Amino acid sequence: MRRWKLNIVLVIILILAPYSMGSAQEPPAAFEDPDRQALYDKLVRELRCLVCQNQNLADSNAELARDLRNKAYQMVAKGGTYDDVVEYMVARYGDFVLYRPPLKLSTIALWGLPFAGLLAVSVFVGYRVRRNSAKSAVALSDADRETANKLLDDASGNS
Repeated sequence: MRRWKLNIVLVIILILAPYSMGSAQEPPAAFEDPDRQALYDKLVRELRCLVCQNQNLADSNAELARDLRNKAYQMVAKGGTYDDVVEYMVARYGDFVLYRPPLKLSTIALWGLPFAGLLAVSVFVGYRVRRNSAKSAVALSDADRETANKLLDDASGNS
């Protein structure tokens, strides 16, 4: 009976151990130097979480985001500049880690596709409007036009 209880305690410890180790990896809440703190805050807000993709490192709870925050913290603590940290992250993870990737040949699709899509939609809508307006134009014969004018004259004369 006693051995059974010991096994349960060990299983619980093994289950909870990864959670306690994960929180131990978080960097301290703040730098003592306000300039370093501002640099770190800027970095974690401008770098994208590669797991979540629509969150920055500061907002993400993913393990990879935690690791990237730790790496940024370490680099800033050792005196790294904004460019040093960004270059490291881009070299390791590519331009996708940046919320605002630079305009270059490999990222031209990221910058150009929204404009190309807008142009394609505009051309399509213009074509449809022109086609539908041509279909809706009704050609009247001379007799029909004369009858319509006579009806309009009679209506305006009765007012």
